Amino acid sequence: MKFFTKEVKIAVVSIIGIIVLFYGMQFLKGLSLFSSEATYLVKFSDVSGLSVSAPVYANGYKVGVVKDLRYGFHPGDDIVAVLGLNKEMRLPKGSHAELASDLLGNIKINLLLGDNPVELLTVGDTITGGAQEGIMNKVGEMMPAIESMLPKLDSILANLNVLLSDPSLRNTLHNVEGMTNNLNATSSELRTLSASLNREMPQLMHKADGVLDNTQQLTANLATIDVASMNVSVNQTLANVNELTRKLNSNEGSLGLLMRDPSLYNNLNATLADADSLLIDLKAHPKRYVHFSLFGMKKE
Repeated sequence: MKFFTKEVKIAVVSIIGIIVLFYGMQFLKGLSLFSSEATYLVKFSDVSGLSVSAPVYANGYKVGVVKDLRYGFHPGDDIVAVLGLNKEMRLPKGSHAELASDLLGNIKINLLLGDNPVELLTVGDTITGGAQEGIMNKVGEMMPAIESMLPKLDSILANLNVLLSDPSLRNTLHNVEGMTNNLNATSSELRTLSASLNREMPQLMHKADGVLDNTQQLTANLATIDVASMNVSVNQTLANVNELTRKLNSNEGSLGLLMRDPSLYNNLNATLADADSLLIDLKAHPKRYVHFSLFGMKKE
């Protein structure tokens, strides 16, 4: 009787298939099949959807997977996650774990290593774990404050609607638009004026330099004037004018006598009158005073 009967062969193939299927499932889950691992335990009060084969990271690098989850069915018991870490991985004392989720909602474990690299945990030791303070947790903490602000926000929106429906606001916006256009026009004129000033500025500066040069020359000329001598000359001239005025007001000199003596003035008028009569008679009877002949004077 043969040992490897048809039934035995079918049983052996089934057993091999079951073994291959088991290890294949383990492989697909990310569990190590043949290499030895360092096992650590983590206690959680809430695993937040953590599952077996979830990755375990340290400083952003994958160092192992979750091999098993053990739920404590008694009140107050924690949930224990069995971590299978790389055999080279050693955890310092003071290390702990936290749950984190990616953008797709997948839960993973991050190991936060302690600061003591000398004292290490023994393989199989238990560390504490907690949840990462993510954005959603912070939003949940802010919800009470947001709910208290909702009535005020509703009132603000109502007042804003009333303000926006006010016709004066539209008129104000229209006026602002007009003011903006005026400011644009003024800005354009200022740019034109600035360009004109930039073109004419060299000429203006040249003229200003000429005026400054003339002013400096005038100042230099004034500085060279002998003010003391000028004052002496002016005083002397004024003294002469005063002396002339005094003589004119007195009876000294011809002009003084002419201006002050009436008889001299009358005699001068009489003399002028006689001279005028003489000239009139001379014009009327010139032969009385002038005798002129080509052949000599005629005896009378």
